[in-house]
Amino acid sequence: MCVGRKLVILRNLGRMSYQQAFQVQKLTSRQHLKELAKKDGCKGLDTLLIVEHPPVYTVGIRTAGYPPEEEERIKSLGADFCRTDRGGLITFHGPGQLVAYPVLNLGHFKKSMKWYIERLQQTVIKLCDVEYGIDAHTTEDIGVWMGSKKLCAIGVHGTHFITTHGLALNCNVDLKWFNHIVPCGLEGKGVTSLTELTGREVTTTDVLQPFVKCFSEEFECDVKFEDSSNMEEVLTVIKQAVL
Repeated sequence: MCVGRKLVILRNLGRMSYQQAFQVQKLTSRQHLKELAKKDGCKGLDTLLIVEHPPVYTVGIRTAGYPPEEEERIKSLGADFCRTDRGGLITFHGPGQLVAYPVLNLGHFKKSMKWYIERLQQTVIKLCDVEYGIDAHTTEDIGVWMGSKKLCAIGVHGTHFITTHGLALNCNVDLKWFNHIVPCGLEGKGVTSLTELTGREVTTTDVLQPFVKCFSEEFECDVKFEDSSNMEEVLTVIKQAVL
């Protein structure tokens, strides 16, 4: 660990439902908010949550196009459906997708959501270049792309510059799940994965370590791995810190 560098704790939540992971995000962000409010001597920990979800479609704060009947149609496909407070429209999360939820106090980095989103995008672009020789890029639409196909979706939320939500990188996810929606509300655009682009199987396990390395470089921080395979243990630790 380098002296003077910021520290980010990595909690690998493994396979966990979207709603359960959102509770972990909220509990973690509450630590930061209590610290900002100078309550109970609480200290927030900058945290990178890594998770893989069972099949779920999520929508952001713009939910006008998703009435109850559309929600029921989506659930009939065998996936869950969740409404969230992130930016962006509908997307899919599922097995074979590396989902990262950085819960950071941007006061420790740079108080700019624009800067934050750019760093997330550059983390994935660097990963693609260094590890897989893929020339991924950004467009006017948030996320990381290969041509007109989105490789990584990004949707974030910030309260007093405390971040929640994050990114979803397609590794070897079944892309057929995206056929049932207009991903992120972008007509005429497709989706792709590292497996499709490289012509070989690329799993979330393969991607995790190099992703963390690129994240560390882009955010100029040290990342400390913490064993959190037991969800109840994680929730207990976080709840004790914020109660």
